[in-house]
Amino acid sequence: MKNKQTVMNALPDTSRSDENTTHFGFQTVRESEKASRVANVFDSVASRYDLMNDLMSAGLHRLWKSFAVSRSGVRAGGRVLDIAGGTGDLSLAFAKRVGASGQVVLTDLNNAMLTHGRDRLMDKGFAVPVAQCDAENIPFPDNAFDCVTVAFGLRNMTRKDRALAEMRRVLKPGGRLLVLEFSRVWKPLAPLYDFYSFKIIPRMGRLITRDAASYQYLVESIRVHPDQEELKRLMESAGLEKVEYFNLSLGVVALHRAFKF
Repeated sequence: MKNKQTVMNALPDTSRSDENTTHFGFQTVRESEKASRVANVFDSVASRYDLMNDLMSAGLHRLWKSFAVSRSGVRAGGRVLDIAGGTGDLSLAFAKRVGASGQVVLTDLNNAMLTHGRDRLMDKGFAVPVAQCDAENIPFPDNAFDCVTVAFGLRNMTRKDRALAEMRRVLKPGGRLLVLEFSRVWKPLAPLYDFYSFKIIPRMGRLITRDAASYQYLVESIRVHPDQEELKRLMESAGLEKVEYFNLSLGVVALHRAFKF
């Protein structure tokens, strides 16, 4: 008769997994779990996402996005894909720029955010097409857009390299990719920035959205996101060219711009 230890050794080991892992804030999770966890975060905060953005950044996010649009090279008649566009700030700005002869497509993985963005744009008189989709598997053909943009969404993606490659794929030759994202702040400012991030923002989240945990994740996700130079290299590895970045607000945010040739 087999002893207990032999029987235990014969059982499959379910404590280990060959599946790759990734960051969810400061936690390490399986890649298959991240998208659903991120979805829960944005389901929770969607209705007050814009208000929190205004409060957390003291309105600066509007200037950061305006700067991104100004560096896009998009003109009347252009086609723009807004990835992880959420409540539609960039889609609205680009819709005004491309005019009736152009097209902007608003996409997001999260239905609550996408619905909020679509309704917001319609209220302002812009009926842009929307698509709920994963940036790692963009449901559009090759060479379809003059500009692809992602603002404050790349850091939430599970496989950033795959998402960047997909964004490049759907760009027309000569098209631009814009990545607006939190980055590494100017070092002397870091202690104050850390205090604000970890002590103040989650409390604001609790007061405004009744959800401190989601904003704790968002703060942590910034710290594990690639810095300016690392993201530049990642974009180059995805086949993008002439990658450059602009530090905004002392590096709190950086705009990376790249081309497909």
